[in-house]
Amino acid sequence: MNTMIFKLVAESTLQTIQMVFWSTVFSLIMGLPLGVLLHVTDKEDQGGIIPRPVLNEILSRVVNVLRSFPFLILMILLMPVARFILGTTIGTKAAVVSLSIAAAPFVARIIETSLKEVDPGVVQAAKAMGSTNWQIIVKVMLPEALPSLVSGVTLTIINLIGYSAMAGTIGGGGLGDLAIRYGYQRFRSDVMFAAVVVTIILVELVQFVGNRISSRLIAKR
Repeated sequence: MNTMIFKLVAESTLQTIQMVFWSTVFSLIMGLPLGVLLHVTDKEDQGGIIPRPVLNEILSRVVNVLRSFPFLILMILLMPVARFILGTTIGTKAAVVSLSIAAAPFVARIIETSLKEVDPGVVQAAKAMGSTNWQIIVKVMLPEALPSLVSGVTLTIINLIGYSAMAGTIGGGGLGDLAIRYGYQRFRSDVMFAAVVVTIILVELVQFVGNRISSRLIAKR
């Protein structure tokens, strides 16, 4: 019996890691450009280098609306999108679609906040040297904000671990699915306990690695 539990936990942990990894990748692909755009189109006194108040307001409202949805409700609303892309709404791959879209607005705000922490004097110096807006973004803003960005990505991954557990309640697989189907519904407290412990270990591991990387980047400055 212990062997069976170990096997179930190992399979569910692997599913969770896959979900979180791909969701992080896709949410960064969507959220990074959006976060940069939110920052550079802001007012000049807020650090914007291409002020576009109307565009910035529209993007900001869209991000706020998407962030206001509880994840479980948003995931249900995004089921048609998963079905359109993958042909199914059940399983790890389907959960990745919803997780990625749900996390993208959160990532965008983290990117925007990190870029606002960049010293305006550095940006002004780059402008004075004739750098283009693209060069300022790629060679000045993003490198200067890197430690903060790493901390933000770490927080995103931790949130996605929690989201992936919730995804398991509606057929997403992973540790959440294990805890519900094999733990709660079958009254197996040992399975529930194992799922919780593994989730905590994953969170602690991600936080530890994220802190170390961020600290090293700060030390290199």
